[in-house]
Amino acid sequence: MGFSKKEHKLLSVTCLSFFTKSNFVYLIFLRSLSGTFVCKNHSHLEKILIMLNFASTTLLTRKQNSPNLTTNQSKVKGINDLRDWVFRQVHTKNLVYNTCWEDPRCDRQLLQLQPDSEMVMITSAGCNALDYLLDNPKKINCIDMNPRQNALLELKKASLSQLSFAEHWAIFGNGVLRDMERVYQEKLRPILPEFAREYWDIHWRYFNGKGIRKSFYHYGTSGTLAWIFNKYLRNRKKLYRKIQGVFNAKTLEDQTKLYDLVEPKISNKLVEFVVNRHLTMCMLGVPRSQQLLFATKYKRGALGFIQECLRKVFTRIPTHDNYFYRLYLDGRYSKNCCPSYLEEQNFQCLGERIDQIETHTSTISAFLVKNPGQYSHYVLLDHQDWLAANNILALEEEWELILKNSRPGTKILLRSAAHEIDFFPKFVLDAVEFEQDLTVKTHQEDRVGTYASVYLAIVK
Repeated sequence: MGFSKKEHKLLSVTCLSFFTKSNFVYLIFLRSLSGTFVCKNHSHLEKILIMLNFASTTLLTRKQNSPNLTTNQSKVKGINDLRDWVFRQVHTKNLVYNTCWEDPRCDRQLLQLQPDSEMVMITSAGCNALDYLLDNPKKINCIDMNPRQNALLELKKASLSQLSFAEHWAIFGNGVLRDMERVYQEKLRPILPEFAREYWDIHWRYFNGKGIRKSFYHYGTSGTLAWIFNKYLRNRKKLYRKIQGVFNAKTLEDQTKLYDLVEPKISNKLVEFVVNRHLTMCMLGVPRSQQLLFATKYKRGALGFIQECLRKVFTRIPTHDNYFYRLYLDGRYSKNCCPSYLEEQNFQCLGERIDQIETHTSTISAFLVKNPGQYSHYVLLDHQDWLAANNILALEEEWELILKNSRPGTKILLRSAAHEIDFFPKFVLDAVEFEQDLTVKTHQEDRVGTYASVYLAIVK
């Protein structure tokens, strides 16, 4: 099913009001790759977001580049507000991440979790919380404002505690379980919390292998983009085989040579155009503040940043165990290249410890107000980039609460799209020390490479 008559009318009005050739090409590109980009499994919201993208992308660029910025200032603000609204709609009303994009191997070296450790972390897709659980901390509190992200972690917890390894692997390794409806209803649903039931009662179909997207890992907003790019690559068979060669290279030297051949093909003008669309960035969970960082530092905007990241990952680090990028190339994991929670040797252990993880749909600050304690570890990902650009008071409040709910030696791990963070409040700089040596080392070994900087603050 495509657009309804009402939606076609809205799209027509939108295009007449804000029509640009480039935005029209963007829609044609998306629809041509996917057959029918907006189908019955897409929400009404996703359809509206496509329309809103047309209404904002090029107009914003035109206004921001205008020499008469003072005259257009109110219009620019209005468009920026619209773009921020689009991001909020995508980020709070959809499953955004179907897998984590932070390397837990690096994190665990930095965090050094102990049996008495009590963590507060952002959930994302929950993979890394399960990885940390292998170090057997006392408690892992997973916090996310988006209940869909917590619902995904709850489904993983249920799978580890209730299913056989074969079923667990089918769901989260292959991303497909043909018998998912029965397994969900009989084994998983009964132990899910109510909010997770509400979500998976509708979306268990992501795993049944039917429809034009065959894998769970091609659902969610980031998964949808991965599926589109996968279609783009598979329609270019020679390029697809060369990329597979990068992953299968026997030596780092061979891997680098192959990547040098592939790089121009995956960063051409068409890819640059699509990557730099506001909606594309929203679907990847990148807010406008981070997009502006890319536009300021890189000639090719977000694609320039991505090129830098990929070159580091694929020319300096062997790809044999890089399950992050291989997942989106293949749409599934392999048993010799997957997250730790999908390794059979960890299955029983994680199932026995699963109650040490709790999910909370909340902000970090609200959680700490409601659940005060002397926590030993915080994993904040990059969300403070957004706070710094949009709500300084909230940023300061969060740090005040983190420090209030810490103990001497508490470790606070965060990442940023900026090469150097300049938004730490002075009282934070006075209260913590930043570890340097191991942080730099692990950052160079990061198999994802999509953050410009990493910080490990240790409370004095």
